[in-house]
This record gives sequence, C-alpha cells and structure tokens, in this order.
Amino acid sequence: MATDNTLHKKRRKRSLPLWVKGISNTVFTVAITMVGLLFVTFIIGRVMPIDPVLSIVGESASRATYDAAYQELGLDKPLFLQFFLFLWDIAHGDFGESLLTARPVGQDLIRVFPATLELATVGTIIGVLLGVPLGVIAAVKRGSWIDHVARVVALIGYSMPVFWIGLIGLLIFYGILGWIGGPGRLDIFYVDTIPSVTGMILIDSLLAGDIEIFKNAISHIVLPAGLLAYYSLAYISRMTRSFMLEQLDQEYIITARVKGLPESTVIWRHALGNVKVPLVTVIALSYAGLLEGSVLTETIFAWPGIGSYITTALLSADMNAVLGGTVVVGLVFVCLNIFSDLLYKYFDPRAK
Repeated sequence: MATDNTLHKKRRKRSLPLWVKGISNTVFTVAITMVGLLFVTFIIGRVMPIDPVLSIVGESASRATYDAAYQELGLDKPLFLQFFLFLWDIAHGDFGESLLTARPVGQDLIRVFPATLELATVGTIIGVLLGVPLGVIAAVKRGSWIDHVARVVALIGYSMPVFWIGLIGLLIFYGILGWIGGPGRLDIFYVDTIPSVTGMILIDSLLAGDIEIFKNAISHIVLPAGLLAYYSLAYISRMTRSFMLEQLDQEYIITARVKGLPESTVIWRHALGNVKVPLVTVIALSYAGLLEGSVLTETIFAWPGIGSYITTALLSADMNAVLGGTVVVGLVFVCLNIFSDLLYKYFDPRAK
C-alpha cells in the first residue's frame, strides 16, 4: 500500500511539469503569432502610399510644421526602433492616440468591438442552428433533391458578393417592403437612451427592461446578421455534410442499424456525436472569421464595429488605430483557436 502511494505521488510530480510545459508552449505560440502579425501590419502601414503626417497637419502646412509633426510621431527613427517602441507601448497597454478621433485607441476599441461581437455572435448562432441540421440531412439523403438543394445553397453562399447581397437586401426588405430597420444599430431617436453595460444593445436593452428598444435593435440587426449567418451556414453545412458522410460509412453505424436502433438515434446521437469533435473547430473558425471579416457588411449597413473602424483608420493612415485593431482581432482569433482545442480535448479524451 505504501508503495502504491509512493508511485502515485511520483506520477503527480511528473505530471506537473507537463502542465507547465503545455501552458508555456501556448503562451510562447501566442506571443510569436501576435508579434508576427503586428510586424507584418506595421510594415504594410509604413510602405502604404499615404502620409500620416499630412493627415494631421494638412497639405497646406509649412515645411517646419511638417518636420515637427514627423519627429513627434517618431517617423525619423529607424524602422526597427519604431517597431520596438511600438511593442513596448503595447506591452504596457498603450495603443497610442487615434489621429481621427483624438482619443486613446484603447477607448475607441472598447467602444466599437461590442458592436462587432454582437453582430458576429448572432450570425454564428443562426448559422449553427441552420447549418448543422442542413448538413446532417444532406448527408443522410445523399444524392436526393434535398442534398442537391443544400449543396446549391452552400455554393451560392460562397459565390455571391457580400456587398451585392447586402445592397439588394436593403433595397427589398428596408426600402420597398419596410419590414426591417435601416442602416445602423438603432433608429436615431433611440441612440444613447439606455445605459451601456456590455456595449451590446440587445443585452443592454434587456438589462434596462426596455422591450421597445430591444425590438428596434432586432429590426436593425436581423439583415446584417442574417447575411453573415448565410455565409456561416454555407461553410458549416458543407463541412457537416462531409464529416457525416465519412461517419455514415463506418462499421459502427452498420452495427447500430443491424441491432435495430431507431434511425434518429443512429444519426443524431451516434454519427453526429462523433462529428461534433471536428465540428467544434469548424464553428470556432467560422466565428473568428465573422469577427475579423465583417468589414464589407459593417460598411454597407453603417454598423459601427471594429471592421469599419480599422477600414476608416487604414484609409486615413491612422496606423495607431489600425495596429490596435489588429491586436484585438488577432488576439480574439488566437483565443478562439485555443478554446476550440480545449473543447476538442473535452469531447475527445484521446486528444489529451
């Protein structure tokens, strides 16, 4: 008995360094990824044919004023030193000030990111609720008209330009039918009428108990979120169908049917149960893609999110804002990947 306890303690001691090693490897990978992302974005910002100094002083400024602003921005220093100083500021939570808003970039990001988070979350939820069943049914009915319709839906989702579908949707459902709210997150007379707790109007309106504003927010978000949901649905349904086709050909499915299990149990419990492991990664990547790739959607619907913020800053050579937004988007993408890995290990103990 004493020997067993000694062996158990030794195993626990040996397992601790493995946890430490895993955490340190994750932190190191995240750090290298973020530095690489920032470096590429920083270099692109410096080689762009837009002068950030002129964005501040204007084209009619004197040479002395231009030179003073040039030095104040640190553009007279070597490129590697500029990047090092930028990383030093980022490490201390200082993203600098935005040239456009004259406010700290961190405050701007806190203000705009919840709008993108709300839009992408609603789009992903709709995409998952519709995409997974569609992919499952398409796989079960392989070769039928349902399967063909599902594949066409996915193909259209990949092929149609975002801006075209968005403009057509606004024209039909807002301009002609008047079924939904227009661009923006709320009608103008509802703006700033409820306290901002999370920055997401759907949640804040419920917290404030204002159902009227909640309904108005729904009418504004339904079309842009539906547009993002369609692209998410196309990707998720296609991948779900592919995963399910692979599982339906496995021997354990044949065995389950031979044993007389109901078809619904075979499909939705056994086959889909084994599909959920890779499907978690697909959903996480889809969510991350909506968070970082909703620039056109936010532009079309005047949605004040991080995509619109970065685009406007990039066109105005506001590199502090661009790099700050890049940090947030990159960090979210990395965190979602780590979260999907943790879920992968949770659903599949073999991955541990």
